[in-house]
Amino acid sequence: MSCWKQWLILGALSGLSACSNPTQTVTPFMDGNPQNLSDWGMVMAKGDTLSLGQDTMPYDLNTPLFTDAAHKLRILWIPPGKKAKYREERALDFPVGSVIAKTFYYPKDSTGTLLRNDDYSHDFTGAGLNLNTVRLVETRVLVHRKKGWVALPYIWNADQSEAVLERTGGAIPIHLQKEDGTEQNFTYVIPNANQCAGCHAPNATTRAIEPIGPAPRHLNKVYTYQDGKENQLDRLIRLGRLDGLADAKAAPRNANWRDESAPLEKRARGYLDINCGHCHNPHGAADTSAFYLDRPEHEYPAGNTGICKPPVAAGQGTGGHSFDIVPGDAEKSILVYRMASNNPGVMMPELGRSTVDEDGLKLVSDWINAMDGDCVNAQ
Repeated sequence: MSCWKQWLILGALSGLSACSNPTQTVTPFMDGNPQNLSDWGMVMAKGDTLSLGQDTMPYDLNTPLFTDAAHKLRILWIPPGKKAKYREERALDFPVGSVIAKTFYYPKDSTGTLLRNDDYSHDFTGAGLNLNTVRLVETRVLVHRKKGWVALPYIWNADQSEAVLERTGGAIPIHLQKEDGTEQNFTYVIPNANQCAGCHAPNATTRAIEPIGPAPRHLNKVYTYQDGKENQLDRLIRLGRLDGLADAKAAPRNANWRDESAPLEKRARGYLDINCGHCHNPHGAADTSAFYLDRPEHEYPAGNTGICKPPVAAGQGTGGHSFDIVPGDAEKSILVYRMASNNPGVMMPELGRSTVDEDGLKLVSDWINAMDGDCVNAQ
């Protein structure tokens, strides 16, 4: 199934705020961390359905983060009467009291076998996620409190009735059946609260936690709501929930990495942005690498693009290769070597996956192989 069809299906959830049980209101806890996810009111298991809280807004990204092929349901909630502020290069500046929740799950067949695919068509009913056709794994909550954002991981129980706070994270054996009939077995790792903070702190100096996905370049896309199609940023503007932007056309927009009609470079850079850019930016945890992968619309100096750039440190992370990116030769590029690895001392990203994203790896490899030039004179 193509991505745009997935998004059409996802959009069926978007009117839930108007149809939700009015008692399922969102509670933005400013103090204390509730043990049960349902206490937040963001999502709640009711019988065979995972329903959304009142006045929540589902959203999607042009290119999503890879998390072991898990499907994701993203929703946000902004306090009544409040607005997010537009920031071009970072996530929207959500007001204190805002809550963001992302639920990770896998589709399953009638026998309970978990499936690895891109087909969202069986995930939803008219009221929410269909628990007969999916297995919930975890829900990550970001809440904006007076002292900043707090990240909290919740793990779903076996009967899918509740998710419980596990600040220490967790590990769950996953057995997937791929579309070609082969099996894939791995341990799905749920990050602990500190690891959540590690990725959600794009500035390594301040270490302040903030959202990653809901940045203008990721949100700037059309979403199919129950009342029609609308750009996500334009919808926030129209509903009076976004200040500082008059029209989505003025905002940057990343490419959909699966859209083969888009330029290969834009697709690859969009993929690297969402998967790597939170660390690989001028202020991030990987700033010392001087290899920046965020903001595809921004033109960094040649020395920061990774092309014919030697690594800042030798070791197993290089695979014996000399440059981050070798034009025309993905196999000799450190970037590809690390993306293709599951070795904790080599793999990139370091967190968030136990498997290799073969499709993403191919995309980045194709992009590098299509580059002109070489690194013959770069030693």
